[in-house]
Amino acid sequence: MQLLLLTSALLALFRPHPANGVAIKPRNLKEVTLNIENAQVAPDGFERAAITANGQYPGPLITLNKGDFLRVTMNNRLTDPTMRRSTSLDFDGIFFTTQNSFHEGTPFVTTCPVGPNASFVYDVPLILNQTGTYWYHSQLSVQYVDVQPVDQLAISRVTIGDWWHNSSVTMLAGYVATGIVPVSDSGTFNGVGRFNGGPEVPFFVQNVESGKRYRFRIINQSARNVFTMSVDAIIETDGTPTTPMVVNEIQMLAGQRYSVVLEANQPVANYWINAPFVGGNPAVNPNQNATLSRAILRYAGAPAADPVTPMTLGPDNPNALIEANLRPLVAEAAPPSDVNITLELMVTPGKAQWNVNNVSYLSPVVPTLVKVLDGANMAADFNATENTFILPANSVIQIHFLPNDDDEAHRK
Repeated sequence: MQLLLLTSALLALFRPHPANGVAIKPRNLKEVTLNIENAQVAPDGFERAAITANGQYPGPLITLNKGDFLRVTMNNRLTDPTMRRSTSLDFDGIFFTTQNSFHEGTPFVTTCPVGPNASFVYDVPLILNQTGTYWYHSQLSVQYVDVQPVDQLAISRVTIGDWWHNSSVTMLAGYVATGIVPVSDSGTFNGVGRFNGGPEVPFFVQNVESGKRYRFRIINQSARNVFTMSVDAIIETDGTPTTPMVVNEIQMLAGQRYSVVLEANQPVANYWINAPFVGGNPAVNPNQNATLSRAILRYAGAPAADPVTPMTLGPDNPNALIEANLRPLVAEAAPPSDVNITLELMVTPGKAQWNVNNVSYLSPVVPTLVKVLDGANMAADFNATENTFILPANSVIQIHFLPNDDDEAHRK
């Protein structure tokens, strides 16, 4: 109880204070309420209990303009004992200031999880003229396997992701006991998927008109799977405008985001949008069939039917994106670094244990940020398992990730 009271007091120091009984509202304020609640869903035809935002699947879209101030009131209404009932929101890719870091949403680091029947107000100012495609999701443990990942802060949305028939709590326990990483049951495209032997859930249909160009903002909201999609041109990567490149295939790691332009320049018909995925040994889960991860591109005037061409994994002669060839639209030289950090990421073979520089992270009882606010400023003030780096203020940090053989491909 003392910790909760202390945290509440600290948070109150940074929130807008009332003036004459009325809270001060930032300019360009957009207020959103998200009720995090359990619901039965069946995106690939298999019904299971899940965690949703406002009872929707996929979750509600938030659209903002450059310079807006987003305020999200999150009400935790989770009750299902088979899943975690505390939660937290992470606004993936959005910049936060030091003063506002407790809204960043990483449990036990910058904030506390929000318990059942509790609420939290996240203030998310769009600083530094930030624009692009982003998304928000649970950041508590592996909970977002159970969550219908909430859609991006963008328009023209396309979300791809892995889907799991079992609760993350059950799968994590099995992983810890056996060291065998779970494999998803299916993949979804805008909330729709199929699995081996399951019902033929209608594929998602993207309607287009011949002669027009369409911008799609794509997010891989997977917990694990890497998807490969067919597109025509890439203009934005992880929120950064890039020099357009003409390709017909892109690989998307978990958490990665792309904006693409598709030219509707083919004869009027129905076409497959291929989104096959990889993520572990499919023999572990007989439900998985990556070929079923797809959607339909339907030209105006085409019949309401599946394409007549076979389902494939992609183009015969792929002109795939080489990520190293991406260049920002506005080039900006990197400043010289003040501090250089090397991180070696390793998974302990046969165990559910990740290590960063030979340290396996364990959540502290007192969140790291609370310790900092209480005066912690030396390595000895933190648990060794927090793996905390003490950095000088206003410094440029360069991080070097050593190559490794881990198959868990993520972009965070």
